[in-house]
Amino acid sequence: MAKKHYIPVTADLPGAASAGNCALIRKVIRAALEAEGVDFPCEVDVLLTGDEGIHAINREMRQVDRATDVLSFPEFELAPGELPSAGDADPGTGLVPLGDMVISMERAAAQAKEYGHSRRRELAYLVVHSVLHLLGYDHLDEGPQKARMRGREEAILASLGITREAD
Repeated sequence: MAKKHYIPVTADLPGAASAGNCALIRKVIRAALEAEGVDFPCEVDVLLTGDEGIHAINREMRQVDRATDVLSFPEFELAPGELPSAGDADPGTGLVPLGDMVISMERAAAQAKEYGHSRRRELAYLVVHSVLHLLGYDHLDEGPQKARMRGREEAILASLGITREAD
């Protein structure tokens, strides 16, 4: 897939925006967008932070007073499988702004250890999870919505060769 998406990655945590992390994040976002049929230029903004940073954002934006692993702030209210159109593009950039994701690198490292897989796999999982939220997927129920989202996450990661077994 051509590099037609704009994916700025910033960090407020020293070393978080390493070349390796940024390359993985961009690769995973592009793969997830392609898998979901996003064939128009878009923008996804990524912030890498720690538990303290994500806690503050969660408290300010969602009124939830705790740290979490990933936050997603979609630009559009979509249903799974529904996409914004190229007509939703910002006239100045020509890009459709899909939204923002915030990832706690501290939480990603802790979860990788807890689940017994690599930090790379956990980071990739959190990125796919967030992209799907930006595209309208949710897991509020413990039934079909969650199962559908988990299935898409694993399929996208598998397409990249990033599986639990590969670690």
